[in-house]
Amino acid sequence: MRVIVLTTGRSGSTTFARACRHIGNFTSGHELNKAKLAADRVIIPDNHIESDNRLTWLLGRLEKCYGDDACYVWLKRSEGEVCDSYARRWGAKDLIMEGYFHAILQYPEYSEVKRSLIAADYVSTVHANIELFLRDKNRKMVFHLHTAHADFERFWYWIGARGDLSKALSEWDVAHNASLNGSRYSIVQRGVRKVGRIFRKLPVFLKTA
Repeated sequence: MRVIVLTTGRSGSTTFARACRHIGNFTSGHELNKAKLAADRVIIPDNHIESDNRLTWLLGRLEKCYGDDACYVWLKRSEGEVCDSYARRWGAKDLIMEGYFHAILQYPEYSEVKRSLIAADYVSTVHANIELFLRDKNRKMVFHLHTAHADFERFWYWIGARGDLSKALSEWDVAHNASLNGSRYSIVQRGVRKVGRIFRKLPVFLKTA
């Protein structure tokens, strides 16, 4: 049996994977297939619990691979809290918000659009994707971060987990992969990143002068 955790990100997926390490009859991972093509990213071993927020953009491939043969968890956090978390991490390398902002919505580099609006749009889009995907699935559960202890215990018995439940529940008392208050970067780091973005926009002849 495969368990696939779908989420916007910034919703406790790292903690979920760590809690699942205390399950003896399943393996678990967080972005197990990172840096692989989509066809390989959706390959999930049997008896494995996978948390990967990028899978919400590969739902068609999940449908073809597993359909109703997998168990699905919709890991949710307050939309406002998710938006705030993403806004605080804006500019961090390889995070999905910048890709959504520039590559998908195609806003220019120095757009005046508020980050909170982009984050809210992203969250609403991902939730709509997950909701539609799960509409016809029989084995699914919604897991709320604000009731993580109760919901994880319910999840534990739902999948027939065996292991150390008390240690698993204790993982939810630790802030894994938490956002910092304010920017994730120092003033110097932000300055270096800004100079780099400006340099990439210069004409080729100026870069080689």
